[in-house]
Amino acid sequence: MFSWSYRQILVGLKIMTQSAALVTGVIMMAVVTAPIAKASSDVPTVAEYVFVTDFSSVRVLMEKQHDLPMKPASMAKIMTTYIVFDRIAEGSLALSDQFVVSEKAWKMGGSRSFLQAGRSYSLDELLHGVIIQSGNDAAVVIAEGISGSEENFVVEMNMTAKKLGMTKTRFTNATGWPHPDLTTTAEDLSILATAMIRNFPAETYPDLYPIYRKKTYTLNKIKQGNRNPLLYGKSAANNGVDGLKTGYTSESGYGLVASAERDGQRVIMVLNGMKSKKERSSESRRLMDFIFREYRNYNFFTAGEVIDQAEVWLGEARHVSLVLEDGFSKVLSRSERAKTELSVNWSGPVPAPITKGQKIGELVIKTEGKTTDTVPLLAAEDVRQLGMLDRIGEALKYLIFGAPVQTAPAK
Repeated sequence: MFSWSYRQILVGLKIMTQSAALVTGVIMMAVVTAPIAKASSDVPTVAEYVFVTDFSSVRVLMEKQHDLPMKPASMAKIMTTYIVFDRIAEGSLALSDQFVVSEKAWKMGGSRSFLQAGRSYSLDELLHGVIIQSGNDAAVVIAEGISGSEENFVVEMNMTAKKLGMTKTRFTNATGWPHPDLTTTAEDLSILATAMIRNFPAETYPDLYPIYRKKTYTLNKIKQGNRNPLLYGKSAANNGVDGLKTGYTSESGYGLVASAERDGQRVIMVLNGMKSKKERSSESRRLMDFIFREYRNYNFFTAGEVIDQAEVWLGEARHVSLVLEDGFSKVLSRSERAKTELSVNWSGPVPAPITKGQKIGELVIKTEGKTTDTVPLLAAEDVRQLGMLDRIGEALKYLIFGAPVQTAPAK
């Protein structure tokens, strides 16, 4: 996260309208945000579908056919694991729970964990089988163990998708196995991945999401590798990638839902419709590096940092410090950063008494001449009003001589 000194960015930008009094309103803590700047859509890419977002702000950084229907293939298994994570978090499931392999699960084709029919496996083993090995058999065992049948589990998958806001998604099985009605979008998969990381943080659930970054897993004495290409290579140790899932069928092409965190900034990337594993590997690495190079989360002010001081009318202090309740940071591209201006705006002098936390003015952020954010400026401390005689004296002095209001003598 990158920081700028307010003295650097506010020079020449302070706007003050002098008046005799200010009618203070209700304190507003929310940030008023204008529509997000247009995402990059002109970056050439061989991926047919693209949707890249900043995790914290959910700002769209890159998009291409992000809301058009596509086939998720094994990326649908992210929803299967999401439901498991949710059950574990609420306490109705445990990683030690045992699930029996049905004949249907044992007969599953495609990528497999090679489970043995009739044998019991722990939920922890099955999760590793689904996430790392992309085991279709493991996914079906989980679905049947939770809901009694894969068909019942699909109902829960679609209910969960609706709750998360995945409005253009319909699941037909727990695996992503080809089906005419199976459909999603790059944006919907991004919503799912974001919810996965936000709702089940590794700090709280260290045995859940961190499975996604494991490179290998051995089950039934068969060792298989994670198919996520971003977990490998010379730069893998420093690229911050910790998930999530690949997918491939002949109708979907090669796809990937990935997440990476660098310097405190996390990015969610969904790609689909590529022609080969090699293309998926090179393109996902290229685009992830491009996004982190082009977009940064700039930390302009921290919570409680004094941004400026406002003059006080008839108060025991001449000035009151102005601060932001939660600080202010913003994800910007390099070109946007160069065209971003910040200014402070309030009517002054501000009449006493002033209460700590009282809204005094606003911090206004403009990019390319358009206002994008307006953040309340709050009083950092209380300022008491002068006594009656002092107020009369100072008011007369100000009206007659135009002299500045002086602070009350120390007592």
